[in-house]
Amino acid sequence: MHTIYTGLKVNNEIEICEIADMGTKQQVEKILLQNRISYFIKWPKSKLFARRRVLCILCVNENSCEAAEVAIKSLGEEVTDGVRFIMRKSDNSFL
Repeated sequence: MHTIYTGLKVNNEIEICEIADMGTKQQVEKILLQNRISYFIKWPKSKLFARRRVLCILCVNENSCEAAEVAIKSLGEEVTDGVRFIMRKSDNSFL
């Protein structure tokens, strides 16, 4: 789906990862801010019979997606165990 903003290079967000722990979320936010990477957080509604508990989904602009992935992976395995990289286009339905 293309919106009227696609040609203007806006609304090009990528859902980079899902996070299931509040402590991990804070560490990931801190490293993104240190690397000056803009992001926003989606808070999905939890489903009754969901296998995985997803606390939040972090989204970044597609231009800074690779830098964000490298920054998150630099936190180490003990932090990234609570992070699941999904790397999919965000479905923004503002219009």
